Amino acid sequence: MCGGTGFYIQAVTRDIDFSETGSLPAYRAELNAFAEQYGNKALHDRLKEIDPVSYEIIHPNNRKRVIRALEYFKETGRTISSHNEAERLRETPYDLHFFVLNDDRSVLYDRIDRRVDFMMAEGLYDEVLYLRSMGLTRGMVSMQGLGYKEMLDCMDGKYDLDEAVRILKRDSRHYAKRQITWFKRERDTIWIDRGDFGGDSRKIAAFMAEQIGLPHSAL
Repeated sequence: MCGGTGFYIQAVTRDIDFSETGSLPAYRAELNAFAEQYGNKALHDRLKEIDPVSYEIIHPNNRKRVIRALEYFKETGRTISSHNEAERLRETPYDLHFFVLNDDRSVLYDRIDRRVDFMMAEGLYDEVLYLRSMGLTRGMVSMQGLGYKEMLDCMDGKYDLDEAVRILKRDSRHYAKRQITWFKRERDTIWIDRGDFGGDSRKIAAFMAEQIGLPHSAL
């Protein structure tokens, strides 16, 4: 399997407990109202006071996860990051080989910038404009992802399109940095620096096959 979302990988590779504690609807509504009035960043700053680990990991615009972390602390008196860390220490039932592909930071950031340029060239602005005309709003989780929220801010006159693209590139780089931080905290990982292999995917695949004990002929 492959993917870049840490929780999904944990869910498959370890016996993770995803059972929820009871909810606090009144408190959740209070936090949502606070975010509506003062903004996602102000809500995110409240998380820093009680759970600095989650503060570093969770993006300020991921309001749902920020609220869940605050709600978990109010309900249990424990940080959700400590809960996640305990789950991370669970043993895997598999013969797990956990590879993390990485690259030089400057190369990674350049690829992110070019990807944003490609998204814009392929019609990201028009896509968001169309979704907005269908009645989708920034309050929906699906509209809070990278790219959508920047285009919505542009349409609302918060800044022009060039500034929206700059912010999207910046926030995408920040997201990549948080992903790297996440995987550095994972256990039993085998880090692969693409630069060590000259960026050659075949050489990287051969190295992975060797680590797993898979014959090269099976590639």
